[in-house]
Amino acid sequence: MPSDKVRLSRAVLLGALLAALAGAGPSAHAQETAGPVVGALHLPRDLSPWSMFASADIVVQAVMVGLVFASLVTWTVWLAKSIELLAATRTLRRALAGVSEERSLADAAARVGPGTGVMQALLHAAAVELQLSSDISDKDGIKERVGTRLARLEAAASRSMNKGTGLLATIGATAPFVGLFGTVWGIMNSFIGISKAQTTNLAVVAPGIAEALLATAIGLFAAIPAVIIYNQFARSIAGYRALVADASAEVQRLVSRDLDRGVTYPHLARAAE
Repeated sequence: MPSDKVRLSRAVLLGALLAALAGAGPSAHAQETAGPVVGALHLPRDLSPWSMFASADIVVQAVMVGLVFASLVTWTVWLAKSIELLAATRTLRRALAGVSEERSLADAAARVGPGTGVMQALLHAAAVELQLSSDISDKDGIKERVGTRLARLEAAASRSMNKGTGLLATIGATAPFVGLFGTVWGIMNSFIGISKAQTTNLAVVAPGIAEALLATAIGLFAAIPAVIIYNQFARSIAGYRALVADASAEVQRLVSRDLDRGVTYPHLARAAE
């Protein structure tokens, strides 16, 4: 049987060993799992959009600048095309209202003065064809040729009004993918930085990912208005084409009325000008 002194010494040694393990164990485990300590100077201080743009990779910066330029183009096309479409529609409505009250093509040509756009072009085309066909007695052939001229003018007016809208469709379709390219490139650089720093500290990883996601945000900012504006113009231009078709039909009615009456205008083309 061990003596009391031996049991006391064993108890003292066991207590000292437990105290040493309790003091050293957690600190060693923390050193093994904490990884490298990031200094305060390396932590991000400003995550504003401008700061993220300034610290982004050159490729990501180029993507962001291109998307911002595309957004400016979108709003420029919207402003210019809105003014053009509104002015053309108002002018054509007034001219159509005036022409519909006239009994003959000559009266309509005299009433519609310069600066009436499509209506003036339609009247002039009809007058030219009537003058060129003045020695032909086939009324149906004359009406067909007048209708062909007017149809080509309708198509030309539609093409002219659609100029610029294709750019909106391109921006709306490609801007999200361009922004996604910038995001993929930025995240790739972030992972490269993580491997070099040998740390997964969120304070180190987050800024690079935020800069990459900013490219996608700008891409959506450029694409969403472009799609909305394109759809709006598609509806408005469809209404304008219908108005041009009404004007063409009114001119054809005047031509048919004059032909049935046997009226000839040898100098009608000059009057329409």
